[in-house]
Amino acid sequence: MKLYFKYGAMNSGKTMEILRTAHNYEENGYKVLIVKPFCDTKGNDFIVSRVGVSRHVDYLLKQNELLSDVIKQNHPTVILVDESQFLSKEQIDDLWLITKNLDIDVFCYGLRTNFRLEGFPGAIRLFELADKIEEITTLCRCGKKANANLRLVDGVPTFDGDEVAIDGFLNVTYIPVCSNCYIDYYNKAKEQKMVRKKIF
Repeated sequence: MKLYFKYGAMNSGKTMEILRTAHNYEENGYKVLIVKPFCDTKGNDFIVSRVGVSRHVDYLLKQNELLSDVIKQNHPTVILVDESQFLSKEQIDDLWLITKNLDIDVFCYGLRTNFRLEGFPGAIRLFELADKIEEITTLCRCGKKANANLRLVDGVPTFDGDEVAIDGFLNVTYIPVCSNCYIDYYNKAKEQKMVRKKIF
């Protein structure tokens, strides 16, 4: 069995892909387990797509908790993990071992980098271990392929702050942008002395 990593910028349809995959497996009689990190407070114990479709999460994985310990008595056929970039290296290692030791396919969905273009630990480990990696694409407002996530606070692009600030919390939102637009936004913020931590 395999560990899959399907990544994309914000608004690339990752959640819709999870819902579609879960439906396909369940239609064919398979037992699906949907997991997301406990720290992802958006939607509480639901995964919520931007088009308004949602589904209850089967398990919220706490920090430093290993999923293999949770499923020892009751093995699903397939595991789907939302927001996998928030998992630790050890948790990703555990998911990989689940595919090999328990013969369960695991599909991880998430972001590659944060709003400062730095790799999330979970995503970095997935790039190292995943048996199959696939990019889910979306467009920047300019029409090019988006490969970065721009954080907006009260609608203003920002390049400072904690790595994790959940979309919709304290007026924080994200938009997918291409590299060129990201650099343009960054340079404008730097000119206006709105950047405290240099990225480039």
